[in-house]
Amino acid sequence: MTTPATTAAQPSAGAADLLTVNNIEVIYDDVILVLRGLSLAVPQGKVVALLGSNGAGKSTTLKALSGLLPTEHGAVTDGSIVFDGQDITQLDAAARVKLGMSLCMEGRHVFEHLTVAENLVAGAYFRGSAEVGSDIEMVYDLLPKLGDMRARVAGYLSGGEQQMLAIGRALMAKPRLLMLDEPSLGLAPLLVADIFAFIKRLNDEMGLTVLVIEQNARRALEIADHGYILEHGRIVLEGNTAELRDNPDVKEFYLGLGDSGTRKSYRDVKHYKRRKRWL
Repeated sequence: MTTPATTAAQPSAGAADLLTVNNIEVIYDDVILVLRGLSLAVPQGKVVALLGSNGAGKSTTLKALSGLLPTEHGAVTDGSIVFDGQDITQLDAAARVKLGMSLCMEGRHVFEHLTVAENLVAGAYFRGSAEVGSDIEMVYDLLPKLGDMRARVAGYLSGGEQQMLAIGRALMAKPRLLMLDEPSLGLAPLLVADIFAFIKRLNDEMGLTVLVIEQNARRALEIADHGYILEHGRIVLEGNTAELRDNPDVKEFYLGLGDSGTRKSYRDVKHYKRRKRWL
């Protein structure tokens, strides 16, 4: 059942969890506390969604998981991050990639001056040249449109094409865990549907474990097995996605639906007075 969290939601322990985050705190510039005792679990072979509004701490969570906090003067100051049974809290970003963690950052961040093919090669930089050619063909099989554009300069691709390229580049690292930061950001609704359908396909056909960070709660909950809701740097609610979709607070504050399941108008939302039960 869904769990309102007056304290941090505790992940379920077990060998099936590929990633566990145990009560971590993150501080920037030695003074700014952003994550406050955050805990979550990502089981092997599942899709997990981390939902929250702007400023909730979603991107900071991914930076903590991927080892990128030091680039922004941030640090995990308490708790632990465990990947496949190994404590990686103090490992740098490159070491985490080698273990099988791959991140698609918010805003895509493709190498705009390189071609599609060169971007994909860059995704396998730490592996050397072995099997890179066959892996590129694997990405083209998954994303035929990229194959058709392999010689095009990435900076001239559309937003949706760049997002597909960013995911394809992440796949070149042969990840065991794919982490996606706001994959729907800035995309038209039809492209968002395509992106999430592709994420689901990666999980269904390849068994790839996925952690997706999103504001678009409806799309994320459609493809995820389990979800967490993050507010003000802490987990306030967690459960399987069916339960979250049926939760009245999630409907109200994240899906924009009323108790009857119909979409609420701006006027209804503006004058809505009920407080979230977790506050």
